[in-house]
Amino acid sequence: MLASTEIKPPSPSQLKTLTLADLVLMNKLSVSMREQIKKYVQIDPFTTRDPLEEKDDYEYSVILDKNNTNRIVSIVAKSKDTGVQLPWDSILENYLVRQSIAKAEAASLKYELMPKDTNNFYPFRQSAKIVGYITFAFQICGLHQ
Repeated sequence: MLASTEIKPPSPSQLKTLTLADLVLMNKLSVSMREQIKKYVQIDPFTTRDPLEEKDDYEYSVILDKNNTNRIVSIVAKSKDTGVQLPWDSILENYLVRQSIAKAEAASLKYELMPKDTNNFYPFRQSAKIVGYITFAFQICGLHQ
């Protein structure tokens, strides 16, 4: 039996090795993923505060390119309280993978990709109630140096 390889999100130092071609692919994948997730939630048109607060109640995950897991497509913070279960298999299709991460890891990766201090995340809703926050690779305007 073959041992399965565990998928791990990239480290901040691995993000520094991304090429312009990687960023273009991340952008393209994030636009496609946004269209898929909009079938299940409403995404607000404007960004708001980052959910990465000291005391929050979110489950964090990253969406990665299955072909190269150094490419982050999205960072998601979903409220633990809402009971909302998104159909990730349908949203991610066959080319993306979702990996749960700790809040500290999400903050570190967000800072490397989007060094702006705050207002990097879009709220997303079900039945008019905010159930989480999401940021996409198409928002990247430069990597942290």
